[in-house]
Amino acid sequence: MSQVVRLRSVVALLGRFPALAGLDLDVDAGEIVLVTGPNGAGKTTLLRLLAGLVPPYSGEASVRGYDLVTDRRRARVGTALVGHETYCYDDLTAEENIRFFARASGRDDAAAVRAVLGRVALDGAAGVPHRGLSAGQRRRLALAVALVREPELLLLDEPHAGLDATGREVVAEAVAAAPGEGRTVVMVSHELEVARPMATREVRVDGGRVVPSTVAPTDEPPVTPPAAPLATDAPQAVTP
Repeated sequence: MSQVVRLRSVVALLGRFPALAGLDLDVDAGEIVLVTGPNGAGKTTLLRLLAGLVPPYSGEASVRGYDLVTDRRRARVGTALVGHETYCYDDLTAEENIRFFARASGRDDAAAVRAVLGRVALDGAAGVPHRGLSAGQRRRLALAVALVREPELLLLDEPHAGLDATGREVVAEAVAAAPGEGRTVVMVSHELEVARPMATREVRVDGGRVVPSTVAPTDEPPVTPPAAPLATDAPQAVTP
């Protein structure tokens, strides 16, 4: 199985702050990796690093064999990030946005555009400008823009945020289909009850590093031990 992500002792800075502080990570082709951890742990920075948007300050980092220091532009070609912003154009319709990004990635295929509209349940809103879409529809449009590019590595940052049942089903189907379509997925989510069943592996990040997961195999909350019994041999108060 080929390796899609290889990170060794990677440090990435946000300003002067090391958002990633010596992180190691390997991801093989076809994996669906769920990245968990507390707020501020470096999860979003990790996705942005893999997308070629944040350069590594030190360490070794490659995506699909391309060095993220010397070949960042080439690494971006086969990678798509769906983040908190859609980066779509307000004046363009849903279909026009998808077609624009398809052309930008060299995939000007009208049939593929129509197919991905249906795949994200936006075929009924194809002619609606981005500014007229609901928050959930915009999130689905961002996913459509990523899928139409046919990325080898799909990065999802909180993919369930702001989605209704239809949107969550769209995300679940896209993630489940990814390995069969030659796609690897790395996603960050706090909605673990939804995201964990999708993943083939879970990685926990804290303090800018991958750390051992503290999740029990059954995912059940830890059992709180009973309170210690009161001592029976304590001195008794004497009433004069």
